[in-house]
Amino acid sequence: MKSLDLGEDKTEIEKLSQMLSKIQNLYYRKKDQLEEIQQEITELRDFLNFLNSFISNKSFQSADKLYSESLQKIGVQQPEDQYFVEEVPKERAKGTNIKRKIFANENENDKDPKLLCILNFLDFNQVEIKIVNPIDSPVRESSEEFIRIFLRGALLRIKNSNPELLLEYEHFKDTDLIECIKVLNLKSIQDYDLITSKMRELLAKQVSN
Repeated sequence: MKSLDLGEDKTEIEKLSQMLSKIQNLYYRKKDQLEEIQQEITELRDFLNFLNSFISNKSFQSADKLYSESLQKIGVQQPEDQYFVEEVPKERAKGTNIKRKIFANENENDKDPKLLCILNFLDFNQVEIKIVNPIDSPVRESSEEFIRIFLRGALLRIKNSNPELLLEYEHFKDTDLIECIKVLNLKSIQDYDLITSKMRELLAKQVSN
């Protein structure tokens, strides 16, 4: 009887070993497949970000050209020397700075609102937008909200009447997070108002998310 029991135990062990081997093979095969899928997802995400960034940059750089072409199609001549009706003389503008701050909660009853962003309008020519904490308030060139709200909602609209407008970014450390945005060749306080409004809207979206 003992030898029979040993034989049965051996058979069961062999069956379990075979089952273990199959499950291990399945596990590692699925694991490899998962790693391949994750790699594909990463590559697709990077490519989408590249396309978004490329489209946004192309749109921004060519907005004045598209605007001019659209005016020509409908027979309207674009004024070449009257982009702004209110232009401050350079000698009066030099050294000026209009500073604004954007808070997470701008309720007057909030005694300690969180500062999100500081904007400086320097010499009636350049706007510097400093994001206080890029990690807490992530803004990326390739994000749909940044393109829709800030680029299209503000800068492209301004560039339509001011082809000399330029845009520069400074990133946070070695990340794709924007830490500072510089808008060059801006000459209108109304356009500064628009930039401030759209930056406030963009950061409000980031906080709500």
